[in-house]
Amino acid sequence: MIFERIAPEQHDTLDGVPEPSETPRLVGHGQAATMLAAAYRAGKLPHALIFSGPVGIGKATLAFHLAHHLLKHPAFELAPQNLAIPDPASSLFRQIATAAHPGVLHLTRPLNDKTKSFKSVVTVDEIRKVSRFLSLTSHDGSYRVVIVDPADDMNANAANALLKNLEEPPARTLFILIVHAPGSLLPTIRSRCQVVRLMPLDADELIAVLETAEPRPPEDPDARAALVDRAGGSARNAILLTQYGGLEIAQTLDALVMAGKSDVAGAYRLAEAVAGRDQAIQFEIFNRRALDLLSDAASDAALTGDLARAKTLSDTWHEALDAISEADTYNLDKKQHALTMIDRLKSAMRM
Repeated sequence: MIFERIAPEQHDTLDGVPEPSETPRLVGHGQAATMLAAAYRAGKLPHALIFSGPVGIGKATLAFHLAHHLLKHPAFELAPQNLAIPDPASSLFRQIATAAHPGVLHLTRPLNDKTKSFKSVVTVDEIRKVSRFLSLTSHDGSYRVVIVDPADDMNANAANALLKNLEEPPARTLFILIVHAPGSLLPTIRSRCQVVRLMPLDADELIAVLETAEPRPPEDPDARAALVDRAGGSARNAILLTQYGGLEIAQTLDALVMAGKSDVAGAYRLAEAVAGRDQAIQFEIFNRRALDLLSDAASDAALTGDLARAKTLSDTWHEALDAISEADTYNLDKKQHALTMIDRLKSAMRM
């Protein structure tokens, strides 16, 4: 069956992969879903939630499933004990998926009209839409749901604007903040939200997600195990690894960083492979693997008691993250960025 997208394109859209708003099946997170359904049924759903966890594990999908549940069952005391499963043929599903439902506001990185590419942050202009959205009366008295996805991407002005909305929300309003790194949020925002920590997907759940995508996961058990290991419980990572040469990029970067001597020619080949005009996803995979290498090494150092090395690696991780942000914000030379990143990793790992 050929997938037909009906949701608006986002900054992180992948070809052939449904957006969270148009994903009818929630894989994993059953305990959190049951807890949220029970809280709603009891009339005790908080006005603001943070769904925290790694990138690509289904946080936004759960958010849209919860929004669907509230809108499908506006009388909370009559709602079922489990989250309603969206029916792709229903008008409610299609309205939410196409961003046409008046009860759901999905805020993410907006399109830059000048460059026709997506901005690198969730801007204050996006957050200002919340006040207009909440000023409108719900047509049937049901919930209005604001999903900020991801809240990590808010700039300072946007975060302060959101804080004002969180301080005195109207009745039957739910804010859901999708957060990859809770430490990136203002403490005043975190204090006004209930945190729901979502865990990475297990091996069976990852494979279940990949079975619905093309190409399908490898049949070879060893290849599947390697894929699951590198994906780190993230369905998005697993899809990137299988569809966009991610496994090869990660393996090549690992080999370059861990090699005893510098492989200049190999570094240039990898940089060229991830820095092309149409290689945005490959560039993202490269940067994500670079950060993972540093964070994993820092964790290992901390566990073995080498706190000085752990701090050095952690500092290098922050420097690498800043470099990635600057490359994106200022449209810097991606090939040079990749070469510099490889050198940074080799130096950090040798310490």
